[in-house]
Amino acid sequence: MALLGAQLVITLIMVSVIQKLSPHFSLAKWILCSTGLTRFLHPTDDELRKLSGVPRGKGKKDKRNGQQQANGDKSSTFHIPRSLDIQLDTIPIASYDIVHLRFYTEYQWLVDFSLYSAIVYTISEVYHFFFPLKEEINLSMLWCLLVVFFAFKLLASLTVQYFQSEESIGERSTCIVTGLAYLLIAMMILIVPEHTLEVGLDKAYHSFNESASSFLEGQGLNSSGPASKIVVKFFIAVSCGILGALFTFPGLRMARMHWDSLKFCKDRLWLKLVLNVSFAMPFLLVILWVKPLARDYLTSRVFSGMTAPILSTEAFETMRLAAVVVAVLLRFMLMPIYLQAYLNIAYERVEEQKKEAGRITNVELKKKITSIFYYLCVVTLQYVAPILMCLFFALMYKTLGEYTWAGVLKESMPLDECSADLEYEKTVLATIARERAPVVETAEFDGIAPEGEPTVAETNILSTAQSFQLSMQSLKSVFTKDVYRGLFGFATWWSCFIWFAASSLGMVYQSYFTKS
Repeated sequence: MALLGAQLVITLIMVSVIQKLSPHFSLAKWILCSTGLTRFLHPTDDELRKLSGVPRGKGKKDKRNGQQQANGDKSSTFHIPRSLDIQLDTIPIASYDIVHLRFYTEYQWLVDFSLYSAIVYTISEVYHFFFPLKEEINLSMLWCLLVVFFAFKLLASLTVQYFQSEESIGERSTCIVTGLAYLLIAMMILIVPEHTLEVGLDKAYHSFNESASSFLEGQGLNSSGPASKIVVKFFIAVSCGILGALFTFPGLRMARMHWDSLKFCKDRLWLKLVLNVSFAMPFLLVILWVKPLARDYLTSRVFSGMTAPILSTEAFETMRLAAVVVAVLLRFMLMPIYLQAYLNIAYERVEEQKKEAGRITNVELKKKITSIFYYLCVVTLQYVAPILMCLFFALMYKTLGEYTWAGVLKESMPLDECSADLEYEKTVLATIARERAPVVETAEFDGIAPEGEPTVAETNILSTAQSFQLSMQSLKSVFTKDVYRGLFGFATWWSCFIWFAASSLGMVYQSYFTKS
């Protein structure tokens, strides 16, 4: 209980809250059904016959429920002119409309679980701000890791759909090409020196290599380190290529929704400005990790008329983490606008069809309209999964990297990191030596306990607890804060980079290869 403490209590309370609250409230359902989103209804067969002059057949009467109705009677299928003047009606999205959509269950679970994980993380951060107990295991990191895993799994599931369909040859090729391109970009980025791009991977590798070697030597094993730097960076580059391939179509979809949103808010300049700022935020986040453009400019350079830099080191770290959170929250606030822009594609399809010659069947027309709403949850997943990965990578980067949210309130204090690391290693070694002493004494115990002294069973339990605590301390000494800073710092930066790169690629496509 000493290793878990309040973290276990917070987790158990949140699990109970999920069980009681989830049947009555869902953030995912609220976003789709309570933010004013409207969908387009296709015209009924009777209306199409009336507009096109087609005589009534002996088919089953079509009900106007907004979804395609299966009807095997051939007389219900007829042709109408593409240029037919069709007016689509709209209706607000209701809860009973979305429960049958593809990937709705996965979308609801991801968004709701992310909300609960954010609450657990917030409570844990507030608790540790007032009671900083470093011995406890931070279970909120497990919640954050699960969100990242679920988001990655769902993006992989959506990408696999392109490889399973025989009609998705172009999408399949796009995923492969972009994955290889991101692999090449990642390999180029990984050779950039740390004084230019401060992701911290080199420092993380050296820290892990030294601590792992010391740990193996303490266990009686001789080792020069777990792996060479080239091998480690190669596997990191492969992971970057895979993640880039998964972000490709969400980025293209985001670009299309942004393009359509700008068209529908031409008269609302303030909203157009907010949309453009939100789209450019990932690029600003990427710049914050470029040391000459961000850290050196804000924390080292002293401008004329000033006696100190603009920000301290702690304030800069806090500002960089807060910028990621602000970018994600801004995207969530604009989410209804982007989703409505996607739903409006049904109207655009009908308007484009009016300019074409020829004929189309009533079934094909209804499919063209209803398919937009049918894939609403797929598009929503492509929208929220990347931003959730960026957010929770940043949260793990903050906590495991031992940063603070109150860095703006602190003054920059000079600290020799090498001496700090040396003091930390001395503390760990002293703790290990202190914990080993009772174990040696109990090994010489003869099993006859005098009155008032612990029995053999109590001694064994104590030895087991001490051994477990010693193992946790040794494991913590291997995964230092430098390791976490390098790992999750690069993960956060790379997620923001491909988030922006994929969206920018989509905007280039929309600008030069599609009709305005």
